[in-house]
Amino acid sequence: MSEPLDADDELFREVVVAESPVPVLVDFWAAWCGPCKMVAPQVHALAKDMAGKAIVLKVNTEEQPVLAAQFRVQSIPNFVVFSGGQVVMQRAGAAPAQEMRRWIEAAAQTTVR
Repeated sequence: MSEPLDADDELFREVVVAESPVPVLVDFWAAWCGPCKMVAPQVHALAKDMAGKAIVLKVNTEEQPVLAAQFRVQSIPNFVVFSGGQVVMQRAGAAPAQEMRRWIEAAAQTTVR
């Protein structure tokens, strides 16, 4: 998938909990969040660049507060990387695309195939 997917609870479960065979980067964000808006183009570019190697989901914390609470998201943007259905990394705050790519590549090393 070359675009980030807007995830609700159902899609999140289908992709993450069903243990995607590739790493999953989840961007927790909100429309009012300035840093979220600043990093959004990088998240989109990363999804395009990592198509076939990773899945990128975007979770709007205003629309999906239960998901945000489940992962203790208290500040946004907040990024969570999953491998084999498990959290392998979580970080609050904006990050450059190169750093997000490193997170995904590290997670790919832990993915059970």
